[in-house]
Amino acid sequence: MQARTTRRIAAAAAGLTAFALTACGSPDKGGSTRTTAASDVAPVADGAAQVKLTLASGASGDECQIDHAKAAAGPVTFTVTNKDATSITEVELVSDQRILGEKENLAPGLGSVTFTVTLGGGTYQIYCPGATTENQPFTVTGQAAASRTGDAATLLASGTKEYGTYAAGVLSDMQTAVANLKTSVDSGNLADAKAKYALARPFYEKVESAVEGFRLPGYKTDDNHGNLDYLLDMRESNLDPAVGWHGFHAVERDLWKNGKITDETRSYAAALVTDTTRLAGLAKTLAYKPEDLANGAAGLLEEVQSNKIKGEEELYSHLDLVDFAANVEGAQQAFAFLKPGLTKIDPALTDQVGKQFDAVNTALLAYRDPKEAGGYKLWTPALRAADAASLSKTVQALQDPLAQIAQKVATAQ
Repeated sequence: MQARTTRRIAAAAAGLTAFALTACGSPDKGGSTRTTAASDVAPVADGAAQVKLTLASGASGDECQIDHAKAAAGPVTFTVTNKDATSITEVELVSDQRILGEKENLAPGLGSVTFTVTLGGGTYQIYCPGATTENQPFTVTGQAAASRTGDAATLLASGTKEYGTYAAGVLSDMQTAVANLKTSVDSGNLADAKAKYALARPFYEKVESAVEGFRLPGYKTDDNHGNLDYLLDMRESNLDPAVGWHGFHAVERDLWKNGKITDETRSYAAALVTDTTRLAGLAKTLAYKPEDLANGAAGLLEEVQSNKIKGEEELYSHLDLVDFAANVEGAQQAFAFLKPGLTKIDPALTDQVGKQFDAVNTALLAYRDPKEAGGYKLWTPALRAADAASLSKTVQALQDPLAQIAQKVATAQ
């Protein structure tokens, strides 16, 4: 996850929805980025306004360029391309400090990525951390269209409600698994604590795109003391010195790297229980939109490509394939809840995505190992060197069609 946050969320501008809860946007750092033809209203294609964001190196530093700074109310699809900017790796659409849509891990030269959100009239901010000027306004005119009640829209609405039940169940199970981890850590049994860690990790990885960015009330948006994603899932690579070690990977470090359980390990486990309980409670207030599920599924696969494939997530335990499988499962569940409605919209795309999920799951079967904690082979440097490229290619074949779903479900009738 990123140092700031990894909040792969998409919420509606009006009210609290989907992957945002309390104020979880980025700090306003002022200024407006250079634009190209930004006074024009974005054109509409396939039912959604189309806006392009290009990250590029300029004479005075990296720039975040937008081709249209206005759009009519309704679904808006943002296509983000990092041409050659090295200091910008993330783009957010923000309203009143709430992140409505986001793309991260935007390495120079990689293919374009998209996210689709449904926006009502008002002024928003496009935030590009690391740009020469980081904020620029984005204006939406008019009001969003009334909710559609056609067959596809009805099925999608039903699916999003059912997904909410699924996510709540995952978080409830996560509470139990984390409590078991704490009990094992408290006992001082290193081997059992490692096993319980491996059992607890998948729950967060299944729904992280649906709950990332949650903030505790009373904390500023740039203060990781109140950022539940940081407190639960920070890594050594994004350690905030002002906050220090917390969460799963603090426990992982002690169990595998240090090879012992200390009083500090016990305090990490206790805090993990507290923060997991907070997260589960906050998540009960969520309401989802179809595009939230689609963007979230795409985000989980981006997590696979940016962290798990590279072995960056489970640096000490090498349990990355456990997390990998959980990300894929979470993405497939989000897709499954959308599938009845999506089939009415685009049966060919639905079939393609389903087959690519099967291909990824088949590839993962080769790595199953019941002797290892979590049931998968350790993702060691040697195994990564041999298999990462081919496995990443298989995931990419799923990621590409999956990225098309958000706009289709957001514009469903």
